[in-house]
Order: sequence, then C-alpha cells, then structure tokens
Amino acid sequence: MAQIKRSGGKGVRRAVSAESRALTARRARGQASGLIDGAMGLLPFSEEQWSRIWLAVIIGGGVALAAVIASFAGVPALAQAQIARVAADAGFEVRHIKVSGTNRMDEREVYALALAERSRAMPEVDIAALREDLLALPWVLDARVSRQLPDTLAINIVEREPHAVLAKPDRLVLIDKAGVELAPIAPDKAKEMLRISGPGAAQQVERLERLLAAAPALEPQVRAAEWVGNRRWNLTFASGQMLALPEGDVEAATALVQFARLDGQNRLIGGKVEAFDMRTPPRIYMRVPGQSEQAKILAQINTGAQ
Repeated sequence: MAQIKRSGGKGVRRAVSAESRALTARRARGQASGLIDGAMGLLPFSEEQWSRIWLAVIIGGGVALAAVIASFAGVPALAQAQIARVAADAGFEVRHIKVSGTNRMDEREVYALALAERSRAMPEVDIAALREDLLALPWVLDARVSRQLPDTLAINIVEREPHAVLAKPDRLVLIDKAGVELAPIAPDKAKEMLRISGPGAAQQVERLERLLAAAPALEPQVRAAEWVGNRRWNLTFASGQMLALPEGDVEAATALVQFARLDGQNRLIGGKVEAFDMRTPPRIYMRVPGQSEQAKILAQINTGAQ
C-alpha cells in the first residue's frame, strides 16, 4: 500500500508564524508612531521650530565634541573660531535683540551696548561681560542676559526705584534708597518728592530712612532733609517749618519721637512757630518769625514734662 508523505508542513507553519510576527511588529510600530505624533502635537512647537531645535542640538553636540578634541590637541582658540564660523553659517548669530524690564530708563542705553554683539556668532557672545557692562548703567540694579537660539539675544533689566531727589549746587538728581544717582530731574517734576541736600547726603539716605521710620506719623509730612556738617539732620515739613535734630542715630530718633508726641498734643506743625531746635535735649526751643534777634527763642518746653 502506497504511503503519502506530507512534505513542507513545518515550513508553511514557520512562514505563517513569521508573517504573523511581522504584522504584529508593524502594528506596534504604527501604534508607537501614533503615540509619538500625538505627544508631539500636544507640544507648542511647529515643525519649523522642531527642526531648529534638533539642529541646535546637533550643532551643540558638534561644538562640544570639537571643543574637547581641540582642547586635547592644544588649539582651543583656533577651534573656537572655526566653531563660531560654522555656527554663523548655520544661522546661529545675533540678528535680533529683545529688551524687557525698562520702564523709566532710556532703553537706548541698553541697545547701545547690546548692538555691539549684532551679527556676532552666538558662541562668541560673552554673556558675562555684557551683563557687567549693563550693571554699570545708573538705572540698572540687575540684568539677565541669555541666548535664545538660533538668532536672538534676550536682555531683561531690573531697574532701581527712584526714592528721593538730591539737590546739587547746579541741578536736581533722582536717587534710589542706596543713594545711587539715577538721572537729572526738572524742578517741577520733583515737587512731591523728598528732597535731600548737604555734602555727603547721598551716602546717608539709608540712615535717614531709619530715622523717619521711628516716627511714621511724621514721615509723610517731611518734604526735605539737610545733612548738616556731616553729623546731623535738619528736617523741613510740608508746612515750611524746620526741625533741627541732635547728632547720633539714637539721639535723633529719640528727639523725633518726642516731637511727634508733642505735635499730637499741641499741633506744632502748621502753627506760628517757624523753627524747632532739639539739639540740646531734653528741651525744645521754638522760634517765631517777626521777633527781634534777641527774642527769637521764645520758649523752651521741657519735653519730659508733657
């Protein structure tokens, strides 16, 4: 009886199995690609921006590798120049400058420094040096400089806050709480600001702030402060009346607090008295206009008796 052999059965099964695995792999790749595309679609980048990002990564990696090789070869300066040329050819050079944070200062001062970097390859921009130059500008308290690849240099300025007006012999100048001179100011624009005068007064602004803080009820009424003899303050109120304070931070603050208490009890500010002298505590001397030279000091009130 003839026997029939089944040849190739295993081969067919292997082929079917292989095709099944290939189909599964294609489906898996399709699903993975779909997930990646979906994830990429959620990110706020266009295809052109993604291209630039990947180009930046590639060039950055190449720059880093070239720098390492050049360092080992002993020619870092030559390699750096070559890298800069490659980066510039790829579009990585300063073409745009973006400045933010300038509210009071003249923005042109910032651009004048930043424009020196225009058309320079991004790797050649000295961020630290540019920041130091910006910090030298009177209005600049702090500056942040960064590269926004491929072609933008971003500068964010933190300005100083004007605090008072410094009266100089020939002009008025805005200053901040540290006494840093910011810019000249016209007299009509300085009317409502605290005016400080006297040799060395700009270096005493922080001490003056501590003094006025000791009597917060009086602080809004102080319009001017004169630093006298590099040792003490004369304060002028909005009423035009002047108060002479003693030397020393503690002594001056104590006298000012006593004056605030007396003003609360007797309404000294806004009255007929032209000037108050508290340089010899615990007494306060008062001067009224229109009196003779000998009678200028009308009264002396023992501040401890009130």
